[in-house]
Amino acid sequence: MRPLRDVIADYKQRGVALGHFNISDSNQLGALVLASHETALPVIAGLSEGERAHLPLCEARALIDAYKAEGIQIYLNADHTYSAAKAKEAIDAGVDSIVIDGAQLPLAENIAMTKEVVAYARASGRDVVVEGELGYIGTSSKQLDALPQGVTLEDLTTAADAKKFVQESGVDCFAPAVGNIHGMLKNAAEPRLHPDRVKEIATAVGVPLVLHGASGNTEEDVRACIKAGIAVVHINTELRVLYRDTLKHTLDTGDEVAPYKFLAPAEQKMQQYLAAKLRFFAGQ
Repeated sequence: MRPLRDVIADYKQRGVALGHFNISDSNQLGALVLASHETALPVIAGLSEGERAHLPLCEARALIDAYKAEGIQIYLNADHTYSAAKAKEAIDAGVDSIVIDGAQLPLAENIAMTKEVVAYARASGRDVVVEGELGYIGTSSKQLDALPQGVTLEDLTTAADAKKFVQESGVDCFAPAVGNIHGMLKNAAEPRLHPDRVKEIATAVGVPLVLHGASGNTEEDVRACIKAGIAVVHINTELRVLYRDTLKHTLDTGDEVAPYKFLAPAEQKMQQYLAAKLRFFAGQ
């Protein structure tokens, strides 16, 4: 299987995007694997700090290695990691990539922490892709009543700051704030994305860009951002809501007691959703 770095570079060159989807358990991972197999497209499974407290990276690594042995094109990412210590633990656990998230820190501190993680990844002896973030987009992948405080047009990542961050930290991929937010608004449309800003940043930094918080955004906006330079798209909240709502309906309308049976409809719904997203991001 090709290194993740090569897959991302290929997608960037072709003007399409790789799908990154967060998981919380082996059932969701199974849906992701089935979607990758169905579409014959590579996929990234992400575990944030909270998610990997429930599904440890060592367990996820073992499961993903087993699926890789069967020919599935799947990679493991340590999503949203907020300290160098946690990042080093994740690299030691064998992840293919890591998101070191210092977006809430002052720029100089964010650069310093990210640079430390990049150095550790390079010294690991493995090809670990390191992604950094700049610009606040919130932190919670859940349904929200209002925009997170600090998410404003004025706080979009600038091309100048992005260039400084990438050059000084040495990251392989870069996640900017371009109108995206983590989570989904309950009773309002998501903020519009800004593909023009994506293009400015892509031109300034040169490395592949990553769009976080794409749950709830329109296909039009996401497509425009991919065309402008986004090479990886992250989805989490939409998956969580779909999984919860399908499971709730199954439990409310039936009397099945076998977990592998009452979980199956939620897993099937996820597979259908994931396959559609993978094809959309890949321009199919």
